[in-house]
Amino acid sequence: MDILINVVLPLSLAIIMLSLGIGLTVSDFARVLRAPKAFGVGATAQVILLPLAAYATVSAFGLPPAIAVGFMLLSFAPGGVTSNILAKLAGGDVALSVSLTAVISLLSLLTVPALTAWTVVHFMGDAAPPVSVASLTLAVFLITTLPVLIGVTIRHFAPRFAIRIDPILSTLATVLFIVIIIAALAGNWDIFATNLPTLGPALITLNVALLLIGLGLARLAALNWQQSKTVSIETGIQNATLGIALAGLISGQTEGFSAMALPSGVYGITMYLVAAPFLAWYRSRS
Repeated sequence: MDILINVVLPLSLAIIMLSLGIGLTVSDFARVLRAPKAFGVGATAQVILLPLAAYATVSAFGLPPAIAVGFMLLSFAPGGVTSNILAKLAGGDVALSVSLTAVISLLSLLTVPALTAWTVVHFMGDAAPPVSVASLTLAVFLITTLPVLIGVTIRHFAPRFAIRIDPILSTLATVLFIVIIIAALAGNWDIFATNLPTLGPALITLNVALLLIGLGLARLAALNWQQSKTVSIETGIQNATLGIALAGLISGQTEGFSAMALPSGVYGITMYLVAAPFLAWYRSRS
């Protein structure tokens, strides 16, 4: 279990983020300037409304402190490559999805450490483990931002090589992600079983709310249907591996996963089930 936490988990996240970077080009970042309105709506939904929805869910369900922290950690994580795939399946604006994922992933270096430090103190009070914003920033840079930058660099200077290794990295990242999710649940089975009657409905409620919030905000902003579907998916699909990794960085546990990892572990499974009917609806209205 310690190997999973200290080696496989950060390695898995780094590979996922490298895979994200490999799929990006410089034009994906430049596209933000060409479609600022759609990007601004998507970024607002992800960076501001998503954590607010998570906070409201935590408060409404009266979740215990460690689980509440886990919910908030999940809300700070960007969509990742999964949201790009689902946006394509839904017939959405894939270019917008990729741009949102790219920029929000890099922006997380600034947002995640500070928000995480506040969240831990807010919900856990005197029982909160010490959180160093500087150390957390360095860790987030090494396991998320740096791999993305390396991937983008490889794609720019060696595009043929990047295209060849992209499916390999994606497959490897998927396998490692599944291992992490299973380990997170197995290592906290008693806590998971105890909190499941509340944890499950709370996560499903949050997921549905996020998909609808993203869609509603996009429609209010008069984005086209493709862009609206994309904003919905980007808001509702999270990088659960990052949530688990953050839990591991701040929990202070020397053995096993902490309860903070549970929301991300469960969400990593349920988000596909919740998103499925939305995808079917979105595809039917392409």
